[in-house]
Amino acid sequence: MKHCLTLALLLGLSTPAMAQSQEASADATALHARLLTLDTHLDTSMHFARPGWDFGKKHSHEEDLAQVDLGRMDEGDLDGGFFVIYTEQGPLTPQGYATARKFALTRSDEILSTVAKYPGRLTLATRADDAQRIDAAGQRFAYISIENSYPLGEDLSLLAEFYRRGVRMAGPVHSKNNQFADSATDTAKWNGLSPLGKQWVAEMNRLGMVIDASHSSDAAFDQMLALSKTPLILSHSGSKTMWNHPRNLDDVRIRKLAAAGGVICITSVFLTTMNFTPEREALFARLEHIGSLSPADQAVLTKETRALDAKQPIQDTDFEAFMKSVLHIIEVAGVDHVGFGADWDGGGGLRGFEDIGALPKVTERLRAAGYSEADLEKMWSGNVLRLLRQAEAYSAAPR
Repeated sequence: MKHCLTLALLLGLSTPAMAQSQEASADATALHARLLTLDTHLDTSMHFARPGWDFGKKHSHEEDLAQVDLGRMDEGDLDGGFFVIYTEQGPLTPQGYATARKFALTRSDEILSTVAKYPGRLTLATRADDAQRIDAAGQRFAYISIENSYPLGEDLSLLAEFYRRGVRMAGPVHSKNNQFADSATDTAKWNGLSPLGKQWVAEMNRLGMVIDASHSSDAAFDQMLALSKTPLILSHSGSKTMWNHPRNLDDVRIRKLAAAGGVICITSVFLTTMNFTPEREALFARLEHIGSLSPADQAVLTKETRALDAKQPIQDTDFEAFMKSVLHIIEVAGVDHVGFGADWDGGGGLRGFEDIGALPKVTERLRAAGYSEADLEKMWSGNVLRLLRQAEAYSAAPR
């Protein structure tokens, strides 16, 4: 029998079990294509200003550092997501704020000009209902978010300017404390939110923007949860039970987030030891400014990065570890409070889950775990769009 099975495999023939597995995979792929899918944290906007790079083409993981483009959005059936305005933390000074504001406004311009460059394929979304409408028209949708509100300086009126430019989600802080809040990965300065940070929460609510607590300290999370008039999102976070890192949230807080109507969007980062060696940090520093590199220098950076990936990956783990995290967080938070934010182009990706072309595998595994199509629709987009609607409704309500 063993020799017969080996012969069948060599000849490409199917045993009943193989046929059943192939059928299940095909069904899951078709289901994934039917679902409205979005990712809440796409750092791909750092690539939009790259000389010679085309977001409209399909690039490969081996030959390009970007993990998201329109070609792979088609391949992985990612209908849209939140493209990030990320600004590196700098000094809390007038000059620091001015430099950061200029950078963030330029990044905003790059996102808007990239969307405009692909009419008929990509459309800006600013309201919850836009996602379904744009998808029905056969296009991909682009929401915009802010990671690190540092560029606002001490002028909260700038939030309205970013709202006018399409931003509908923002987080107060990144990897270092700033003028609004303590970071999860820094020593406490404010013991949560600063006085200005509490005003930031109120202004976010007033404008109808979803508050993103990823990267915030536990104390800042607790205070935002108590102060916000609308539910919070964690756009790219994980569970401390799976890996005890400050960037992940403990399960007690995940349950509190869910009880308050919020959503945790599951990241593919911080699942095991992060190998941030000096060599890796140097490559990241060049990547942050890839828009200023020539095509030849971009190719060199890609080659050096992939060589280090082969020798010492950022995380020495795989898709199975990601799915273990996903299944745990669903169990803790519930299907009404889970989404996906794998941190593509921001450090995300694992063996077997290198770019968004692999997204149908997530649907296949969740379907095999017994989750219904309705459950999957909630987790892939419905829960996040509900938060957008709640933020919109609060902003529009008379007070």
